[in-house]
Amino acid sequence: MSGWKQFLAGTIAALGAFCLGCCIGWSGPVEQEVKAGDAYKFAPSSMEWGWISSLMTLGGAASCIPVGVLIGIFGRKITMLGLAPPFFIGWLLIIFAQKAFMLMIGRFVVGFCGGAFCITAPMYNTEIAELSKRGIMGCFFQLLIVHGILYAFIVGAFAKVKMMNILCAIWPIIFFVLFLWMPESPVYLAQKGKNDKAEKSLKFLRGKDADVSAESNQMASEGNKEKVKPMQALCRKNTLKSMAISMMLMLFQQVTGINAILFYATGIFKDAGTGFSPSASTIILGVVQVIATIVSILLIDKLGRKILLLTSAALMFLATLIMALYFQWLSKKNVGWLPVLAVCIFIIGFSLGFGPVPWLLMAELFAEDAKPVAGAIAGTTNWIFAFIVTLAFPLIKDEFGPAACFWIFAAVSFAAIIFVLFLVPETKGKTLNEIQGMIAGGKKD
Repeated sequence: MSGWKQFLAGTIAALGAFCLGCCIGWSGPVEQEVKAGDAYKFAPSSMEWGWISSLMTLGGAASCIPVGVLIGIFGRKITMLGLAPPFFIGWLLIIFAQKAFMLMIGRFVVGFCGGAFCITAPMYNTEIAELSKRGIMGCFFQLLIVHGILYAFIVGAFAKVKMMNILCAIWPIIFFVLFLWMPESPVYLAQKGKNDKAEKSLKFLRGKDADVSAESNQMASEGNKEKVKPMQALCRKNTLKSMAISMMLMLFQQVTGINAILFYATGIFKDAGTGFSPSASTIILGVVQVIATIVSILLIDKLGRKILLLTSAALMFLATLIMALYFQWLSKKNVGWLPVLAVCIFIIGFSLGFGPVPWLLMAELFAEDAKPVAGAIAGTTNWIFAFIVTLAFPLIKDEFGPAACFWIFAAVSFAAIIFVLFLVPETKGKTLNEIQGMIAGGKKD
């Protein structure tokens, strides 16, 4: 198989996303043990636990823009390697926490480092990929996140909290050791005028016998274009259009209710009398998520981004509508299988499109000079909405009941269908220059 090294480099780069998945999956399995005071010398209050859970998303929001600046200055590789030591330190704070505030700081730090990979990994992967493989490799990020979440669920089901912390803390080190051997993005090297190094990087990625001259010349001509300051690049009409599309996709990814569904899942499985323990039900959902994400990756360069997003939004609309109807009128009736079905439909729908595709499009929609900062703003949007949903969902649920939450999610999912149908361009098989032309012309296919 020619060019297998690009898949190797892309997988190793996306190990940062696996580390993030471990952080996302951590709070569910450890909650009872930590709150009961069995895991540490202290037992956090409900309020403190709320912050311990949600500070990770704030850390993610805080990291995107600084990292967007750093990858433009120092490159993708150095920036990603630089994230590994603080990531490990964050886990050390969680392992050796003596007070609740140490857990909070640890969670903020791992969220910060994990959130940074949301920008760096999809960007690096789309830049090292051949055109025909760009869709697949742009989705490696989401694929490794869901594997990381599943890993945390499985480890959490069988290990004590301290052991689980250690088994999560080793992954930033593994990433660092492996990624040291991978090349810098040839696009970044060409931008910096290092054309010989860019060609060398391409040779590594495509195979030493591959003819990379055309690709290399195109990157060099891009790199020779007049340099534009990041703020100028951000203010271009094209960039603003792309940023609006990307930010809306990030909003829909979070506000269609993925975190709420995962939050509810164990209770729903239990209430339905499935006989599954909470840990077994979360592992089942983790497996469903992984399988659906793999299916999405296999289809993305065949069917295109738009079809997957539309299918995804339609399935999420159906699932949240079922949940809303269930909590509104049917919860007293003997139909416990209905919400279990809805949860599975939602997870499959989310993983097919709105899980992976917004991150891929974030790396595809922007011109090279605007991409680091514009992508970082889109990533920040994602984390801020994740934080708002995590915080607001329990409040709305307690005040107005779960039905109200799922009516909102159903309405947002329906809005997502309309948005994708009329405003999201199809980027499958198009070079980054062609995508820019398409956005400028306002064409959608």
